Amino acid sequence: MIRLLFALLALTLTVPATAQDMLPPAPYAYRQLPDSAQEAKAQALMETLRCLKCQSQSIADSDAPMAGDMRHQVRTRIAAGEEPEHIRQWLIERYGDYVSYTPQVKPITWPLFAAPLVFLALAALLLRGRFRRRAETPVEGSGE
Repeated sequence: MIRLLFALLALTLTVPATAQDMLPPAPYAYRQLPDSAQEAKAQALMETLRCLKCQSQSIADSDAPMAGDMRHQVRTRIAAGEEPEHIRQWLIERYGDYVSYTPQVKPITWPLFAAPLVFLALAALLLRGRFRRRAETPVEGSGE
């Protein structure tokens, strides 16, 4: 009885996880727009958006179903006349900052941009102090 219960529980948890993979691809997931100028805009935008499933590929390069859905959304919105930057902002609102390869400076992320500068300044101060002490120390055998 307990085994049957565990089997049913496992089945109910795995079905939602595989549901998206069983859906047919969105119409514009693998089909280009008829207007070459619009397709060029869509392609340029898709190369700057990260696949959330693959994480190391853009949605233009990924074969993941989620990337196909995102490509469909981008192409549909470009065909409707939306600007690429507006589509990027919509995707960031929907999926979070991680979806964009172009990081945005916000109050919560500014320390990430400032940290390298702080470390460089600290290293420069430490090296300056070390070279000063070395210059002030008399060299052996110089007769001083």
